[in-house]
Amino acid sequence: MSTSTPGEGSAGAVTRPARRRNPRIDQWKRTWYFLRRNTLALVGLGILVFFLLVAIYALTQSVPWDHLTTYCATNQGNGGIDQCLPGQLSICTYAQGTTPPHAGCYQTPQAYPSVVPPTLSLSPLAAGPLPLGSLTVLPGGLLFFSIYDGLLRGIDWTLLVSITIVAGGALAGLLLGSVSGYFGGLVDEVIMRLVDIMLSIPQLLLVIMVVSVVSANNVTLFGLDPTSSKVLLLIISFMITWWPFYTRIVRGQVLVVREQKFVEAARASGAKKGRIILRHIVPNSVYPVFIQISLDVGTVPLLIAALVFLGFRLFPTFYFPEWGTVAALSVQQLPAFLTGCQVGVCVLPAWQLFVPGLALFLYAISVNFFADGIRDALDPRLRR
Repeated sequence: MSTSTPGEGSAGAVTRPARRRNPRIDQWKRTWYFLRRNTLALVGLGILVFFLLVAIYALTQSVPWDHLTTYCATNQGNGGIDQCLPGQLSICTYAQGTTPPHAGCYQTPQAYPSVVPPTLSLSPLAAGPLPLGSLTVLPGGLLFFSIYDGLLRGIDWTLLVSITIVAGGALAGLLLGSVSGYFGGLVDEVIMRLVDIMLSIPQLLLVIMVVSVVSANNVTLFGLDPTSSKVLLLIISFMITWWPFYTRIVRGQVLVVREQKFVEAARASGAKKGRIILRHIVPNSVYPVFIQISLDVGTVPLLIAALVFLGFRLFPTFYFPEWGTVAALSVQQLPAFLTGCQVGVCVLPAWQLFVPGLALFLYAISVNFFADGIRDALDPRLRR
């Protein structure tokens, strides 16, 4: 009578134990499977990846990180100046209908030597403003800024400010809303009354007050330079007014989730309250947060643009490389151009509005598409 050892088959071969599957990896694979079926989500992800690569590329360029480089027109035939001041780059311009003095000069409208339109010529880029056109200081003046520099150098500031504000507010609202909705009673009452107090304070008014105080006093935080300190305070002031919205959204969702059968089963099995909140309440209450995040990330640059347009100096320098600031400054200068039309010299630099506006639009819509796809991929009820 023959005996066989455990794990040995009829042919005497040893069977290997089945490899254990990691449930977390399987969950990520399922999420990616449903995400890549959403075309709009992939489009949004592609645009965000492009912006991220541009931000990495900007770090390798010699573009000033805290302000835009000032250019000055130096062609005497178009009313230019002979010599630029320190910190300004000399750019050769020539008026329409005249002969360019030499190669690498930029054609500008008559009597507008600083209005350099977009160009497709890539050869003289090292000598002057890049193809996206200029952002003029004054329509009839001689100083201007490159919109290319503004968008290239401003992409990291835009991503940092908007994502940090929304992520910080969403995280605080998620935690406070979960605690408030799950425990209820006195805890819920205290948190929600605090939310009511914060919502009663106008959002932009609080930001303006903080920025005004910082502008009057040269404040530095955590050993940072004044520029970084002011940006950090701007982020904190926005974040303080942002978390109450997320707290209310999450609390309403938690009030529904905490009555579900799986939460009752976890409570009956002896799970602690902290584990129930982190493992069951929060993951099933986070889906509305993605929708609000997708709306808010694109809203932050627009709010900054509104404050800059109203004349508030949010950043250390007036021409700070941030997309909302660049868009606001381009709009501020339109009345001067329209005034010129009344005296017979009509020049309207449409690229000043179109290019920064297109960048903000693509940024906002890409976040919206991607966050919407993430929500659909993570929520089993919405998977198709």
